[in-house]
Amino acid sequence: MKDLFFLVFIAYAMLLGLRRPFLWVLLYVYIDILAPQRIGYSIITTLPLSLIAFAAAFGGWLALDRKEGARFTLRQGLMLGLLFYCWWTTSNADFPLDAQTKWDWVWKALLFAIFLPLTLTTRARIEGLALSLVLSVAMIVIATGLKVVTGGGGYGELNFFVDDNSGIYESSTLATVAIGLIPLLWWFVKHGTIFPKHWTVTAFAAALTFSALLVPIGTEARTGLLCIAALAVLLLRYSKQRILFIAGAGVLGLTALPFLPQSYYDRMATIAEPGGDESASTRVAVWNWTLDYVQTKPLGGGFDAYRANKFTYTMPVKKTDGNTTTIEYTEVEDKARAYHSSVFEMLGEQGWPGLGMWLLLHLTGLWQMERIQRRWKKAEDETTRWIAPLAAALQMGALIYLVGALFQGIAYQPVMLMLVGLQIGLNTYCLRIDSARGLLERSAARKAAVAGQMRGAVAA
Repeated sequence: MKDLFFLVFIAYAMLLGLRRPFLWVLLYVYIDILAPQRIGYSIITTLPLSLIAFAAAFGGWLALDRKEGARFTLRQGLMLGLLFYCWWTTSNADFPLDAQTKWDWVWKALLFAIFLPLTLTTRARIEGLALSLVLSVAMIVIATGLKVVTGGGGYGELNFFVDDNSGIYESSTLATVAIGLIPLLWWFVKHGTIFPKHWTVTAFAAALTFSALLVPIGTEARTGLLCIAALAVLLLRYSKQRILFIAGAGVLGLTALPFLPQSYYDRMATIAEPGGDESASTRVAVWNWTLDYVQTKPLGGGFDAYRANKFTYTMPVKKTDGNTTTIEYTEVEDKARAYHSSVFEMLGEQGWPGLGMWLLLHLTGLWQMERIQRRWKKAEDETTRWIAPLAAALQMGALIYLVGALFQGIAYQPVMLMLVGLQIGLNTYCLRIDSARGLLERSAARKAAVAGQMRGAVAA
């Protein structure tokens, strides 16, 4: 029954795309995020849904869509350069088979992010993509929130739609993405046109925000707590009553404390004392190993180069005997541990050139969103006053992602690459508006100059 529901919905979206090819782009976003082929049980698991949707999206844009206003930008060039560089490092990887496995999905994520801005030529399309991102992630977030409320949860114990701890279904990744999309969700409440302003829209946004905040609690993901803190700090910039906001956040946090399980407190305590947790201890060791590794291989070792690491570290182990607790320091040997940081993931796999391109890609996006906010923050026209708030939401989402990426290997996370595509689309849209306004102003100035000359000639 589940397979039939997904297949009917996908077939219906494909039919609608015959009249509106951009719908195939949104269909690919839905399939790539939710992965219905991994949720189903029978025939849907054998179908290459992502390939079909991408072929329809690209083919529809190429053959049927108007390309007026589409342009190739610097950030798309950075992603294209990163794509080719990843291809080169994959062909020269330390672990060719493992590298090929990761390459099989990374190139698709990068290629779609490069293609996506070419389709975002109108406000309706920008809004449609943003809504597809939010609602696709919301399906997972809502299910997670319901499980947490009904008593589920725990680190590594909270199962989502699929029994697979990878991609967006990895607990820390889902926590980062869920918190990062909260600003975009509330942009729709204030400025969205697809769903008109109504109390039901606000109620849904509030419930979805609550579910998103439950994700880090239910998964006990330490990165999620850091992302919530980052969101709170970023919201201070746009709060008109900051003291009241800080007080309200403090009261809300204190109110939630009695309802949190002891296991959550124990895991969050390792943020302040990483040496007492094996996972946190190995991260520092892996990062040090990566810095040593790129001294001999500055161009990187290709995907999954971390499999070459091997190190020892000292970790305190608590032992309880009755009422007495002692701490013994034991030496632990480990190997082939993942980077647990996108910065070191890029550094170890793609070397300094790859890390430079990745950082420039995201830092340029932050700067562009800041520039758009300052340019359009005083806009009062209904057709343009939505621009600055959307840039602010996308900037906050990117910053929250970067905070989470410091402690996770999610440098190529498809949802966040789509967010990059959305940023590029908004920036090019604003450039087109400015260009059109500039032409009108210059035309009006020329007409006024000609009229002035004619009046002067008549007077003479």
